[in-house]
Amino acid sequence: MRHRTAFLTSAFPTSGLTSGLFLAAGLLIAPVTPLASASLAAQEPVDRAMIDRIIAEGTDHSQVLASFNYLSNVIGPRLTGSPAAKRAVDWTTDRMRAFGLSNVHQETWDFGRGWTLEGLTLEMTAPRYFPIVGYPEAWTPSTRGAIEGAPVYIGDWSADQIRARASELKGRVVLPYPPMETFIEADRPQPADTDARVPIGAPRFLRPESQVDRRELPGLLQEAGAGAVLQPNQGTEGTLFVLGNQNTKDDAVPSVIVASEHYDLIVRMIQAGEPVRLRVDVKTKYWDQDTNGYNILAEIPGTDPDIGDEVVMLGAHLDSWHSATGATDNADGVSSALEAMRILKALGVKPRRTIRLAIWTGEEEGLLGSRAYVAEHLSPDDPADAAARNNLSVYFNHDPGRGGIYGWYAEENPATKAIFDAWLEPLKKIGAKRNVIDAIGSTDHKAFTAAGLPGFNTIQDYQGYDTHTHHTNQDFYERMSEADLREGAIVMATFIYEAAMRDQKIPRAPVS
Repeated sequence: MRHRTAFLTSAFPTSGLTSGLFLAAGLLIAPVTPLASASLAAQEPVDRAMIDRIIAEGTDHSQVLASFNYLSNVIGPRLTGSPAAKRAVDWTTDRMRAFGLSNVHQETWDFGRGWTLEGLTLEMTAPRYFPIVGYPEAWTPSTRGAIEGAPVYIGDWSADQIRARASELKGRVVLPYPPMETFIEADRPQPADTDARVPIGAPRFLRPESQVDRRELPGLLQEAGAGAVLQPNQGTEGTLFVLGNQNTKDDAVPSVIVASEHYDLIVRMIQAGEPVRLRVDVKTKYWDQDTNGYNILAEIPGTDPDIGDEVVMLGAHLDSWHSATGATDNADGVSSALEAMRILKALGVKPRRTIRLAIWTGEEEGLLGSRAYVAEHLSPDDPADAAARNNLSVYFNHDPGRGGIYGWYAEENPATKAIFDAWLEPLKKIGAKRNVIDAIGSTDHKAFTAAGLPGFNTIQDYQGYDTHTHHTNQDFYERMSEADLREGAIVMATFIYEAAMRDQKIPRAPVS
């Protein structure tokens, strides 16, 4: 209880409470101001000598590129439930052991069947030959052999027309949308470079307007017995945004995401009366021998007799989508997190608190791995988890964006931002910029904050990320540099070290 009192006395209201006092557990807490935040940052102890040692080890003896290369090039795409994902899990586990980490183990949770693409033919055969660029959505079933013939354009059909003319769609390749004319052509502003509030989260998913609600369309095409459906996407210049749904049924219409320029070409040829013919053959495989999702855990044990059982966590997700190799989403995060732990082990650090590394799968399907961990170990609804919840000091997550780490989203917690500001200052000489008060969604720290626990995510570079890299066929090794990977590992090593060594836990944001 001593430590619980500590965070109550050091906690501050969220930004929604701009005046007055906050009452928590009988304590009156004054709201933090920018001046007070700067004062708190100035008071926060910072071990600059250790940070210099971390920088030197992470610069002169880095092994981060080897990890990044193996995950992104050797193993490649790591869709949860696939053999490649399990290979990555086992390789990461071995890597943790090779670095000398303690209590290395895998934890499982129920995910469901996996999926792989085994073959794809996608081409226009008349009135001229033209190869079409596309990728099936994850968990789409196979076509019933190759489909050859004239495609059917229904972008101007109503739902009633689809029902009435269903026989024209049976076994055919269907193009259900008008030509794509709106694309994602600008990245969000960089939060570390602007004082304006930046919309945080994934960019909106664009679809051309059609006569049928897109949620109703799959059922209509399935009832009609369509052979395959081609869909445009919001990418341009050869960029395709390709996802999938693990709950796709075996008898769903196989769905292929096509380069929008190629989709538009086919539709406009049909509209001009050209006798277009396509050949489409999709071969996929479901994997149900092992329906587990996997998390991998490892530690550097705490040494302080009073707070050694308290935990500082660092995490990143290992899984990716399948049209590229998941380099920035999220082989970079995993590689830098592994390297951060290696740096501390190489320096012989004896942290006061336990430092725990968690590598998740199932993030892309809904933060499934991190949510499973929180439900199993840190549930607010389970009295047996009360001690573990109290002992969790902080969770740091490394995920969205590319490049090095500029800073951290403070999740509307000004007391924590002040601490982070002090820790970040010595790292500006290697490329860090600043922390922001904003919250960010759609990544694994939200599994912790949703349970009332302190979780924070990195700020990375968004240049080219929203437009060309995030969840696309362009997310390859070339999107990252070794310098950025090294910098990210150094920042994470610094933050987990400082959090593990400070006298108090990281302050929780009070519930308003």
